[in-house]
Amino acid sequence: MAGYLFLLPNFVGFVVFMLFPICFAFYIMLTEWNLSPEPAEFIGLKNFEVMLDDRLFWKSLSNSIYYTVVAVPTGIFIAFWLALALNRKMRGIVFFRTIYFLPQVTLTVAAATIWRWMYQPNVGLINYILGLIGIEGPNWIHHTAWAMPAVIIMSNWQGIGSAMLILLAGLQGIPEEYYEAASIDGANGWQRMRFVTLPMLSPAIFFVVVTSLIAAFQSFDQFLVLTNGGPADATTPLTLYIYNSAFKFLKMGYGAALAAVLFVIILIITIVQWQLARRWVFGFEDN
Repeated sequence: MAGYLFLLPNFVGFVVFMLFPICFAFYIMLTEWNLSPEPAEFIGLKNFEVMLDDRLFWKSLSNSIYYTVVAVPTGIFIAFWLALALNRKMRGIVFFRTIYFLPQVTLTVAAATIWRWMYQPNVGLINYILGLIGIEGPNWIHHTAWAMPAVIIMSNWQGIGSAMLILLAGLQGIPEEYYEAASIDGANGWQRMRFVTLPMLSPAIFFVVVTSLIAAFQSFDQFLVLTNGGPADATTPLTLYIYNSAFKFLKMGYGAALAAVLFVIILIITIVQWQLARRWVFGFEDN
């Protein structure tokens, strides 16, 4: 009984703040409700029928895919090389590791606010630096072609620290004996990277890939603060469209239906990644 009493606060919090809202969302996605005291009107699958002809839904979905496809690979690639660079014994290495990880613990809203100022075309720091080397900076967050790359740059700057830390931990867990054996067999640096580092690091890479994909599809704060979905809906991801539908236009049923679609997309991607992991993640089948 004492053990159950200790578990009770967490269990109550899970039921109230997680389980009930999830179940309620699956209910209201089949209704039409505008947050009024009146009961929701049951309309079945009509919200999903409307979604098929909704231009903004397809636009926001394509934006989320674009953001994920570009941000995740580039972020992991940079995090991998940073982890390699920081995986060495030298004076001050802890300082550099801390510096690269600090953006991760910065509030996204605060970071996005600073970056919004840095992206300003006339007074922003980025265009000022580009002007010093003779490059005319673009109108970053106010141009349809540059707005999404601007969000991706800011997101990778902030989120690269956690991926780097996980990969660094994976690198430090690789026994030195493997590298010594490879060197004795005549392997050069690239061959040691290909046949020792990458296979042994594959579990950490797999974890980073899965979590990064989920986080990318759920990204919201930086889009809201940096661009608010503009210009011309060029940076409206599915999460922001869910928020606007539910809390701005008071279409709670439609917003819940959009959230259900996002849930299914993330679930399918995670299952596919889990199945593909058997082909390239070292020791996956042993687990």
